[in-house]
Amino acid sequence: MSQLRTTTPAGAIMAAAVVAILPTAALSDSHAPTLSYTTVLSGLAEPWDMAFLPDGTMFFTEKCDGLSVLLPDGEVNHLLGMGDSEGYDSTADDLFCEGQAGMMGVAVDPEFDDNRLLYVYSTSNMTAPGTNRLMRFTVNEELSEVADRTDLIDSVPYKPEASDQPFGGPGAHNGGRVRFGPDGYLYLTTGDNHNAEVPQSPTLLGGKVIRIDRDGNAAEGNNAPEGFDPRIFTYGHRNVQGIAFHPETGQPITAEHGPWHSDEITALVPGGNGGWDPRPNMAGRSDCPDGYCGYEPGQMDAMDPAERAAYMPMTDFETYPDAMPPAWNNNGLSQGMTSNVFLTDAQWGDWEGRMAVGFMGIGFGGTPVGQRIDVIDIAEDGLSVHDVTEMDLPMNPGRFRALVLGPDGALYAAIDEGDIYRIVAE
Repeated sequence: MSQLRTTTPAGAIMAAAVVAILPTAALSDSHAPTLSYTTVLSGLAEPWDMAFLPDGTMFFTEKCDGLSVLLPDGEVNHLLGMGDSEGYDSTADDLFCEGQAGMMGVAVDPEFDDNRLLYVYSTSNMTAPGTNRLMRFTVNEELSEVADRTDLIDSVPYKPEASDQPFGGPGAHNGGRVRFGPDGYLYLTTGDNHNAEVPQSPTLLGGKVIRIDRDGNAAEGNNAPEGFDPRIFTYGHRNVQGIAFHPETGQPITAEHGPWHSDEITALVPGGNGGWDPRPNMAGRSDCPDGYCGYEPGQMDAMDPAERAAYMPMTDFETYPDAMPPAWNNNGLSQGMTSNVFLTDAQWGDWEGRMAVGFMGIGFGGTPVGQRIDVIDIAEDGLSVHDVTEMDLPMNPGRFRALVLGPDGALYAAIDEGDIYRIVAE
């Protein structure tokens, strides 16, 4: 069981003491706001996602513990634990964590006041060898328990055991972000599990963005290709851990991990192909570790990101000329791009309407590189980027796993090291 240390009650965060104030780096075409932060929660076990009610109530997940809620008065209720988790109102014996897998995304229904519905994405051993599942719950009036579990999607692939691949072990590449779009539909991002067949498969739900209604039915207008599962909105993805919607157009835009190169920001098109295909014998590939070419041998020998991409393109336009083009590829680098969100509150000044995206960073000799939050000025159609500015963070960075805009307009950031921060612009 994780022990919660609350330093800033969600409903009283405006009165919290400011820990630090630092100016951010100047933008090329405007002035960056001054940032400050407070620590909302600390001592968590790999917090993965957050979701807010209008009064500041914050639901949050911990990858290997479960689902909890932080109330406006600062009290924390532990709602749903995993397996042998202790201290929770209830536990689900089939839920577990392993590697990158566990309890991940959470979303509040837009009509929560009327239907009390909450959605959680987690790994389950209910069926062998295990799957990732999108579950729906009802939350009681006291916000002290969840009930009426309904598994809306029960067959997102999960990687159950290690293989001969040089990277990645059990539980790799699950995607995991759950968000409601402005169209009222629920979007779920999934990963390829280091399985070469998954991303381009018409039936396997890994390496996809899924779009459904609150009962799990395929959304209208998904435009999935003939023979595809109708719940598939886009396919051909590697590991999407971020999805956000442009505040002016509602355009869905993803943030996705790349293979040794090219983390990508991409505007989604209904029925579109992300262009990721790590199968052997595609474009002359062969002798890939365990039949998965996502880390094709020889790729790391090329130090230039463009040369690495030639070995194994993130978006393979040669094979899929109609693939969805990324608006930005992190300058050809792979640094663990995760969650993205638009800064829609007036407090952000010249950054209002821009998109923030988090990075977990990568380690060289034990030293993390690239742990940061970038602020991106992206076009309304999501097809081009005008400016990218790195936040000059007022706190020490970490592996940024989730970014969520709270009802107070502040940016809430969860890091794997166990903290959830509240970042404001002044």
